[in-house]
Amino acid sequence: VLNINNQKTSRQMSTSTYSKLALALLFATLTADTTTAFAMPNQSYLSTIPEGPPDAILGIAEAFKSCTDANKVNVCVGAYRDSTGKPWILPSVRKAEASLLADASANKEYAPIAGDAAYVKLALGFAYGADADLSNVAGVQSLSGTGACRIGGHFLSKFVPKPEGFDKVPIYIPSPTWGNHIAIFNEAGMDVRRYRYYDSKTNRLDYDGLIEDLKDAPEGSVILLHACAHNPTGCDPTMDQWKAISDLIKTKSHHVFFDSAYQGFASGDAEADASALRHFVSEGHQVV
Repeated sequence: VLNINNQKTSRQMSTSTYSKLALALLFATLTADTTTAFAMPNQSYLSTIPEGPPDAILGIAEAFKSCTDANKVNVCVGAYRDSTGKPWILPSVRKAEASLLADASANKEYAPIAGDAAYVKLALGFAYGADADLSNVAGVQSLSGTGACRIGGHFLSKFVPKPEGFDKVPIYIPSPTWGNHIAIFNEAGMDVRRYRYYDSKTNRLDYDGLIEDLKDAPEGSVILLHACAHNPTGCDPTMDQWKAISDLIKTKSHHVFFDSAYQGFASGDAEADASALRHFVSEGHQVV
């Protein structure tokens, strides 16, 4: 703790200087050898923090780098790549970047807590449709999909009524799913459960298992659905199957959480890829 007792020094020192000095002392404390004046106690809480497990996806990326096979292909992340394995930037992205750089009116003003309002409005129109009535839709900007899931999970954990006999709000996630879903929703205070989704023996959607598990889920559970391009299988329900899933969820009074990470990348048509989400909205579901 930094404590400046000299009142004259305290009055003359600016907030910025004070902050810099405090940070400098903190850095010295965290990095100093135990023999220095800034030594940390041997029983610091930092020494008891366990090392987290290695990231499976990054592990695959590292294995790809070390592989010497001339025909190797990097499939660990969903990204377009050129013939040399380098990321391929979409021409539309290059055009958008050039437009932003050329915009003299752009500034670096702090965004409000809900994010850039113009961006949020465009994002909602992209997902729900350009002509959709957004008067009863709330949107916030988040730190990518990880942040969106964390904010959504915390919101549901806090406000969705718990089914009878549950200490936490249950959220049913497909098996398999994006690896981060489980940890994110656990940390958000939800009871993470699984429903059958993919049959590895047939390499097809386990539709019957999916329906049975959603029927058996306690009424009022949260059901996480991949809007399109299911991660990691790429296997999506047909539109008729989506309609049946919607009807079942409505019958069970479940709450719907759509994770829409790949709109436009499943079929190449962003409008078509939003069909499931927009159908659920048209059926009266209050989706997150």
